[in-house]
Amino acid sequence: MEIRDNIRRICCAVAAVMLAAFAGGCAMGEATGENTVAGLAAIEEGSYQEALELFEEAIAAGEQQVLAYRGLGLAYMGLGEYESAADAFEEALSNTDSRMPSNTEDIRLYLATAQYRLGNYEDVIETCSDILEASEDGNADAYFLRGASLLHGGQTDEAAADFDAAVEMAPEDYDLYLNIYESYESVNLSAVGVAYLQAAQNIRGEDTEYYYNQGRIYYYLGNYEEAQQMLIGPVEEKYEPAMYLIGKVYLAQDDYTHALAIYEQIREEFGESAECYNGLAMCAIQKGEYDSALSYISLGLSLEGTDGKQELYFNEIVAYEKKQDFVTAAQKAEAYVENYPTDEAGQKEWEFLSTRQ
Repeated sequence: MEIRDNIRRICCAVAAVMLAAFAGGCAMGEATGENTVAGLAAIEEGSYQEALELFEEAIAAGEQQVLAYRGLGLAYMGLGEYESAADAFEEALSNTDSRMPSNTEDIRLYLATAQYRLGNYEDVIETCSDILEASEDGNADAYFLRGASLLHGGQTDEAAADFDAAVEMAPEDYDLYLNIYESYESVNLSAVGVAYLQAAQNIRGEDTEYYYNQGRIYYYLGNYEEAQQMLIGPVEEKYEPAMYLIGKVYLAQDDYTHALAIYEQIREEFGESAECYNGLAMCAIQKGEYDSALSYISLGLSLEGTDGKQELYFNEIVAYEKKQDFVTAAQKAEAYVENYPTDEAGQKEWEFLSTRQ
């Protein structure tokens, strides 16, 4: 059973962009309600449970309903409760009117993201089509999400057309190229997706972020030596994303000594994170130190929020299986598939472990 590195989820870039817009309130106008303002602050800090409670209070108090339901949806997304998030975004939409076209587009994009996370691809196609039909200038995120959903339905030509339309609108968006690649990879067509990674290599730049992004492309192409070369400068500058990425590069090269050192440095420089603890746990698993791995996983799972925790839960199964504690591993696998039912690797592990008890 392979350990699980940080999963780059398709459409994470869409959610990140929308979160930034939400936190600033730029798309919806200025929030005025006390609970809504506090909820916005909690979202920005990643305190999603607190935000959830504040937006529920905002709704009950009759504060700006579009903002309040929109915030409620985003809080649910932060907690990984995508069905509830979709319901909240639908309610937010029901409070918009024809004088709010930009607000409607914004909420529909949130809704499409939640629907995609649920695997409701037909709904995503419908929601994104509504966005694009109403938009005069198009929307790269809507084209991408619709394309990814079409791909899951086997409509490869239509998906490619949407992906190309998205790239035309955002030709220097590295996240978009990587998301398109992962869309193809998710349906066993990674060879098609490689063309988008290669196209991203043609983006030009000279700053730290450029070298980091080029390192990302080389990493996904499996060219780890080139990735490492690209990351030398950003890592020396202690650019946090580059430090995480070079940790992955070391792991991919089975260089667990340098991987462990970089994750320890990340924890010292930037503090605790689920991704950092997952990196430390993977190093420990590869070195046969399974109890240490479980300790790192426990520390990561104790942190607030859901970001990065799917990997920790998956590697927790791995650690118990490596310890040959198949009963506990099976229990963890059963819980995992309940929380992440669309993860095929998790399903396979549960099926395997259920025969070992």
